[in-house]
Amino acid sequence: MRRYLADIGDTECSEGLHALVIHEVEGPLLREVMAFHEGNQSRAATALGINRATLRKKLAQHGLL
Repeated sequence: MRRYLADIGDTECSEGLHALVIHEVEGPLLREVMAFHEGNQSRAATALGINRATLRKKLAQHGLL
């Protein structure tokens, strides 16, 4: 995280740092969890600690559906 912060420096982020980091990390996380659970959304959602509808929304946001 420190290296990431050093890399972006004082660059303005209109979304905020939290949104920027979540956007960078969430897509790969979803992709890996879905692959691990062989595309089973119910099991993936349980592993992530979110409900299936939320998982589907996030998958769609990241173009993974």
